[in-house]
Amino acid sequence: MKVDHNQSDYSTLDILGDKWTLLILRDMLFEGKSSFSEFKASREKIASNILTARLAKLDSEGFVIKTASTANKVKYLYSLTDKAIDLLPLFVELFNWAEKYSTEPLCSNPVYKKLTANNSITITEYSTELKQRRDHMLGI
Repeated sequence: MKVDHNQSDYSTLDILGDKWTLLILRDMLFEGKSSFSEFKASREKIASNILTARLAKLDSEGFVIKTASTANKVKYLYSLTDKAIDLLPLFVELFNWAEKYSTEPLCSNPVYKKLTANNSITITEYSTELKQRRDHMLGI
């Protein structure tokens, strides 16, 4: 029997299973990146055509909202939807797993460190902060 991947549970893996998609979401969730140029400046050096395609896919699948910058109408900004922000616990767990099995510290991101430190901000609090930042960016 032929499986229609567009109608299956595998569609989530098709989107989130891509290295570049995960890196874009990581940069948005943990580093606050929101523009094409900020994503291009990431240490992983994503090619422009791949970045364009992944951002379009994230927009069409409801993970980001693409809007024109108020300061520069030819520049677009990308903000996280609730759907993307709800992935935060998954990213924290992936980082935890990577730290557990790595011989050296992998994640030095201050947001991740706060989320995993005792008596620090919680995932719920940080999710709320991300939503407030998004709403401010969108003028909501």
